[in-house]
Amino acid sequence: MMDIADTGSGKTHRDENFPVASILLAPRHRAPVMAFYDFVRTADDISDHPTLSGAEKITLLDRLEAALMGRGPEEAVAARLREICQERNLDRQHACDLLIAFRRDVTKLRYDDWDDLIDYCRYSAMPVGRFVLDVHGEDRARTWPANDALCAALQIINHLQDCGKDYQMLNRVYLTRDTLEKHDAHIDMLGAKVAAPALRATIAELNHKTKKLLETAQPFADLICDTRLAMEVGAIHSLAEKLIARLNVADPLSEKVHENKIGFAAIAAKGALGALCRRLLRPKRPALGSAR
Repeated sequence: MMDIADTGSGKTHRDENFPVASILLAPRHRAPVMAFYDFVRTADDISDHPTLSGAEKITLLDRLEAALMGRGPEEAVAARLREICQERNLDRQHACDLLIAFRRDVTKLRYDDWDDLIDYCRYSAMPVGRFVLDVHGEDRARTWPANDALCAALQIINHLQDCGKDYQMLNRVYLTRDTLEKHDAHIDMLGAKVAAPALRATIAELNHKTKKLLETAQPFADLICDTRLAMEVGAIHSLAEKLIARLNVADPLSEKVHENKIGFAAIAAKGALGALCRRLLRPKRPALGSAR
Protein backbone atom coordinates (compact mmCIF):
# COMPACT_ATOMS: atom_id res chain seq x y z
CA MET A 1 0.00 0.00 0.00
CA MET A 2 1.09 3.56 -0.67
CA ASP A 3 2.70 5.42 2.22
CA ILE A 4 0.87 8.44 3.63
CA ALA A 5 3.78 10.69 2.70
CA ASP A 6 3.34 9.70 -0.97
CA THR A 7 -0.35 10.65 -1.23
CA GLY A 8 0.19 14.42 -1.32
CA SER A 9 -1.47 16.44 -4.06
CA GLY A 10 1.02 19.28 -3.86
CA LYS A 11 -1.63 21.73 -2.68
CA THR A 12 -0.69 24.19 0.05
CA HIS A 13 -2.55 26.69 2.22
CA ARG A 14 -2.03 29.25 -0.56
CA ASP A 15 -4.29 27.20 -2.84
CA GLU A 16 -7.31 27.35 -0.53
CA ASN A 17 -10.40 29.42 -1.26
CA PHE A 18 -10.17 31.30 2.05
CA PRO A 19 -7.21 32.60 4.09
CA VAL A 20 -5.32 30.10 6.23
CA ALA A 21 -3.03 31.45 8.98
CA SER A 22 -2.63 34.75 7.15
CA ILE A 23 -0.39 37.59 8.33
CA LEU A 24 -3.37 38.89 10.28
CA LEU A 25 -2.86 36.18 12.89
CA ALA A 26 -0.30 36.76 15.64
CA PRO A 27 2.94 34.86 14.87
CA ARG A 28 2.65 32.77 18.05
CA HIS A 29 -0.63 31.33 16.81
CA ARG A 30 0.42 30.47 13.26
CA ALA A 31 2.45 27.35 14.09
CA PRO A 32 -0.46 25.38 15.64
CA VAL A 33 -2.84 26.54 12.92
CA MET A 34 -0.41 25.46 10.20
CA ALA A 35 0.24 22.12 11.94
CA PHE A 36 -3.51 21.54 11.99
CA TYR A 37 -3.81 22.59 8.34
CA ASP A 38 -1.01 20.26 7.24
CA PHE A 39 -2.66 17.35 9.03
CA VAL A 40 -6.03 18.13 7.44
CA ARG A 41 -4.45 18.65 4.02
CA THR A 42 -2.87 15.21 4.26
CA ALA A 43 -6.18 13.59 5.19
CA ASP A 44 -7.95 15.45 2.38
CA ASP A 45 -5.36 14.28 -0.15
CA ILE A 46 -5.86 10.70 0.99
CA SER A 47 -9.64 10.85 0.62
CA ASP A 48 -9.37 12.48 -2.82
CA HIS A 49 -6.54 10.32 -4.15
CA PRO A 50 -7.30 9.19 -7.72
CA THR A 51 -5.79 5.67 -7.59
CA LEU A 52 -6.29 4.44 -4.03
CA SER A 53 -9.25 2.14 -3.43
CA GLY A 54 -11.86 3.02 -0.85
CA ALA A 55 -10.53 0.38 1.54
CA GLU A 56 -6.97 1.69 1.15
CA LYS A 57 -8.11 5.24 1.88
CA ILE A 58 -9.89 4.18 5.07
CA THR A 59 -6.82 2.23 6.19
CA LEU A 60 -4.57 5.28 5.69
CA LEU A 61 -7.01 7.61 7.45
CA ASP A 62 -7.17 5.17 10.38
CA ARG A 63 -3.38 5.07 10.44
CA LEU A 64 -3.23 8.86 10.49
CA GLU A 65 -5.60 9.00 13.46
CA ALA A 66 -3.65 6.31 15.33
CA ALA A 67 -0.45 8.32 14.85
CA LEU A 68 -2.16 11.49 16.07
CA MET A 69 -3.30 9.73 19.22
CA GLY A 70 0.09 8.09 19.76
CA ARG A 71 -1.20 4.56 19.18
CA GLY A 72 0.63 3.56 16.02
CA PRO A 73 3.65 4.10 13.78
CA GLU A 74 4.73 7.71 13.55
CA GLU A 75 3.59 9.93 10.68
CA ALA A 76 5.34 13.30 10.47
CA VAL A 77 2.24 15.51 10.13
CA ALA A 78 0.45 13.65 12.92
CA ALA A 79 3.46 13.78 15.24
CA ARG A 80 3.85 17.52 14.74
CA LEU A 81 0.19 18.24 15.49
CA ARG A 82 0.18 15.87 18.48
CA GLU A 83 3.24 17.57 19.98
CA ILE A 84 1.80 21.06 19.52
CA CYS A 85 -1.51 20.00 21.04
CA GLN A 86 0.31 18.58 24.03
CA GLU A 87 2.44 21.72 24.43
CA ARG A 88 -0.55 24.06 24.18
CA ASN A 89 -3.13 21.83 25.86
CA LEU A 90 -5.26 21.77 22.72
CA ASP A 91 -7.97 19.24 22.02
CA ARG A 92 -7.03 16.67 19.35
CA GLN A 93 -10.71 15.76 18.96
CA HIS A 94 -11.10 18.56 16.41
CA ALA A 95 -8.72 16.72 14.08
CA CYS A 96 -10.39 13.37 14.82
CA ASP A 97 -13.77 14.89 13.91
CA LEU A 98 -12.38 15.96 10.55
CA LEU A 99 -11.20 12.41 9.91
CA ILE A 100 -14.83 11.31 10.35
CA ALA A 101 -15.73 13.63 7.47
CA PHE A 102 -12.91 12.34 5.27
CA ARG A 103 -14.00 8.75 5.87
CA ARG A 104 -17.51 9.85 4.96
CA ASP A 105 -16.16 11.30 1.70
CA VAL A 106 -14.99 7.78 0.86
CA THR A 107 -18.18 5.95 1.83
CA LYS A 108 -21.06 8.43 1.42
CA LEU A 109 -21.37 10.04 -2.00
CA ARG A 110 -24.91 11.49 -1.81
CA TYR A 111 -26.86 13.64 0.70
CA ASP A 112 -30.60 13.47 1.26
CA ASP A 113 -31.49 16.90 2.61
CA TRP A 114 -30.19 20.08 4.28
CA ASP A 115 -29.95 18.46 7.71
CA ASP A 116 -27.90 15.64 6.23
CA LEU A 117 -25.55 18.15 4.62
CA ILE A 118 -25.20 20.20 7.81
CA ASP A 119 -24.37 17.02 9.73
CA TYR A 120 -21.52 16.48 7.28
CA CYS A 121 -20.35 20.07 7.86
CA ARG A 122 -20.39 19.36 11.61
CA TYR A 123 -17.38 17.13 10.95
CA SER A 124 -15.89 18.55 7.75
CA ALA A 125 -15.85 22.28 8.55
CA MET A 126 -16.88 23.33 12.04
CA PRO A 127 -13.89 21.68 13.78
CA VAL A 128 -11.50 23.87 11.78
CA GLY A 129 -12.84 27.10 13.25
CA ARG A 130 -13.24 25.54 16.68
CA PHE A 131 -9.56 24.57 16.73
CA VAL A 132 -8.46 28.07 15.70
CA LEU A 133 -10.65 29.56 18.43
CA ASP A 134 -9.14 27.21 20.99
CA VAL A 135 -5.64 28.22 19.87
CA HIS A 136 -6.57 31.83 20.64
CA GLY A 137 -8.16 30.96 23.99
CA GLU A 138 -11.59 32.21 22.92
CA ASP A 139 -14.71 31.39 24.92
CA ARG A 140 -16.43 28.37 23.38
CA ALA A 141 -19.95 29.19 24.54
CA ARG A 142 -19.63 32.71 23.18
CA THR A 143 -18.07 31.96 19.80
CA TRP A 144 -18.84 28.43 18.68
CA PRO A 145 -22.43 28.94 17.42
CA ALA A 146 -21.40 31.75 15.06
CA ASN A 147 -18.26 29.84 14.10
CA ASP A 148 -20.28 26.77 13.19
CA ALA A 149 -22.60 28.79 10.96
CA LEU A 150 -19.70 30.47 9.15
CA CYS A 151 -17.72 27.27 8.70
CA ALA A 152 -20.76 25.40 7.37
CA ALA A 153 -21.39 28.26 4.94
CA LEU A 154 -17.79 28.16 3.69
CA GLN A 155 -18.02 24.41 3.18
CA ILE A 156 -21.26 24.59 1.23
CA ILE A 157 -19.97 27.48 -0.90
CA ASN A 158 -17.11 25.20 -1.89
CA HIS A 159 -19.58 22.42 -2.67
CA LEU A 160 -21.67 24.68 -4.89
CA GLN A 161 -18.81 26.20 -6.85
CA ASP A 162 -17.12 22.81 -7.32
CA CYS A 163 -20.28 20.77 -7.89
CA GLY A 164 -19.33 19.81 -11.45
CA LYS A 165 -15.75 18.87 -10.61
CA ASP A 166 -16.76 16.90 -7.51
CA TYR A 167 -19.18 14.82 -9.58
CA GLN A 168 -16.99 14.37 -12.64
CA MET A 169 -13.76 13.56 -10.79
CA LEU A 170 -14.90 11.95 -7.54
CA ASN A 171 -18.56 10.96 -8.11
CA ARG A 172 -19.51 13.03 -5.07
CA VAL A 173 -22.72 15.05 -5.03
CA TYR A 174 -23.38 17.49 -2.21
CA LEU A 175 -26.45 19.02 -3.88
CA THR A 176 -29.15 17.46 -1.77
CA ARG A 177 -31.49 14.86 -3.22
CA ASP A 178 -34.68 16.60 -2.08
CA THR A 179 -33.65 19.92 -3.65
CA LEU A 180 -32.70 18.25 -6.93
CA GLU A 181 -36.05 16.47 -7.02
CA LYS A 182 -37.95 19.65 -6.13
CA HIS A 183 -36.58 21.36 -9.26
CA ASP A 184 -36.75 18.25 -11.51
CA ALA A 185 -32.97 18.21 -11.75
CA HIS A 186 -30.89 15.07 -12.22
CA ILE A 187 -27.42 14.22 -10.98
CA ASP A 188 -26.14 13.54 -14.48
CA MET A 189 -26.74 17.22 -15.30
CA LEU A 190 -23.54 17.86 -13.33
CA GLY A 191 -21.61 16.21 -16.13
CA ALA A 192 -22.61 18.85 -18.68
CA LYS A 193 -20.50 21.80 -19.74
CA VAL A 194 -23.33 24.25 -18.97
CA ALA A 195 -25.81 23.92 -16.11
CA ALA A 196 -29.40 23.26 -17.14
CA PRO A 197 -32.08 25.62 -15.74
CA ALA A 198 -33.27 22.94 -13.30
CA LEU A 199 -29.75 22.52 -11.96
CA ARG A 200 -29.29 26.28 -11.70
CA ALA A 201 -32.51 26.46 -9.67
CA THR A 202 -31.20 23.74 -7.34
CA ILE A 203 -27.94 25.61 -6.81
CA ALA A 204 -29.80 28.87 -6.27
CA GLU A 205 -31.98 27.39 -3.51
CA LEU A 206 -29.01 25.88 -1.67
CA ASN A 207 -27.11 29.13 -2.13
CA HIS A 208 -30.00 31.01 -0.52
CA LYS A 209 -29.90 28.70 2.50
CA THR A 210 -26.15 29.23 2.69
CA LYS A 211 -26.70 32.99 2.71
CA LYS A 212 -28.92 32.51 5.77
CA LEU A 213 -26.02 30.74 7.50
CA LEU A 214 -23.81 33.74 6.74
CA GLU A 215 -26.41 36.04 8.23
CA THR A 216 -26.38 33.93 11.39
CA ALA A 217 -22.59 34.26 11.47
CA GLN A 218 -22.64 38.04 10.94
CA PRO A 219 -21.76 38.92 14.59
CA PHE A 220 -18.91 36.40 14.74
CA ALA A 221 -15.95 38.78 14.37
CA ASP A 222 -17.36 41.07 17.03
CA LEU A 223 -17.67 38.19 19.51
CA ILE A 224 -13.95 37.39 19.34
CA CYS A 225 -11.60 38.88 21.93
CA ASP A 226 -8.40 38.64 19.86
CA THR A 227 -8.36 41.62 17.49
CA ARG A 228 -6.19 40.00 14.85
CA LEU A 229 -8.35 36.89 14.72
CA ALA A 230 -11.45 39.09 14.52
CA MET A 231 -9.92 40.80 11.47
CA GLU A 232 -9.20 37.42 9.87
CA VAL A 233 -12.79 36.34 10.44
CA GLY A 234 -14.01 39.66 9.02
CA ALA A 235 -11.95 39.04 5.90
CA ILE A 236 -13.28 35.50 5.49
CA HIS A 237 -16.88 36.60 6.01
CA SER A 238 -16.50 39.32 3.39
CA LEU A 239 -15.08 36.84 0.87
CA ALA A 240 -17.93 34.44 1.57
CA GLU A 241 -20.52 37.15 0.95
CA LYS A 242 -18.88 37.93 -2.39
CA LEU A 243 -18.93 34.28 -3.45
CA ILE A 244 -22.57 33.93 -2.44
CA ALA A 245 -23.40 36.95 -4.61
CA ARG A 246 -21.37 35.51 -7.47
CA LEU A 247 -23.13 32.13 -7.25
CA ASN A 248 -26.44 33.95 -7.67
CA VAL A 249 -25.48 34.90 -11.22
CA ALA A 250 -22.68 32.55 -12.30
CA ASP A 251 -22.93 29.03 -13.69
CA PRO A 252 -20.36 27.00 -11.72
CA LEU A 253 -20.14 24.43 -14.52
CA SER A 254 -19.01 26.95 -17.12
CA GLU A 255 -17.95 30.12 -15.30
CA LYS A 256 -15.31 31.05 -12.77
CA VAL A 257 -16.75 31.82 -9.37
CA HIS A 258 -13.53 32.82 -7.62
CA GLU A 259 -12.12 36.32 -7.63
CA ASN A 260 -8.66 36.94 -9.05
CA LYS A 261 -5.82 37.56 -6.58
CA ILE A 262 -6.24 41.35 -6.63
CA GLY A 263 -9.99 41.14 -6.11
CA PHE A 264 -9.51 38.52 -3.40
CA ALA A 265 -7.08 40.75 -1.53
CA ALA A 266 -9.29 43.83 -1.84
CA ILE A 267 -12.41 42.08 -0.54
CA ALA A 268 -10.48 40.48 2.32
CA ALA A 269 -8.92 43.81 3.29
CA LYS A 270 -12.32 45.48 3.33
CA GLY A 271 -13.71 42.81 5.64
CA ALA A 272 -10.70 42.92 7.96
CA LEU A 273 -10.74 46.70 8.22
CA GLY A 274 -14.48 46.67 8.82
CA ALA A 275 -14.01 44.33 11.79
CA LEU A 276 -11.21 46.54 13.12
CA CYS A 277 -13.20 49.77 12.75
CA ARG A 278 -16.22 48.35 14.54
CA ARG A 279 -13.94 47.31 17.37
CA LEU A 280 -12.34 50.73 17.64
CA LEU A 281 -15.65 52.58 17.54
CA ARG A 282 -17.77 50.46 19.85
CA PRO A 283 -18.32 51.76 23.39
CA LYS A 284 -15.82 50.55 25.93
CA ARG A 285 -17.16 48.25 28.63
CA PRO A 286 -17.06 49.78 32.14
CA ALA A 287 -14.29 48.48 34.35
CA LEU A 288 -15.24 46.20 37.21
CA GLY A 289 -16.26 48.21 40.27
CA SER A 290 -16.95 51.41 38.35
CA ALA A 291 -19.96 53.50 39.23
CA ARG A 292 -23.19 52.86 37.36
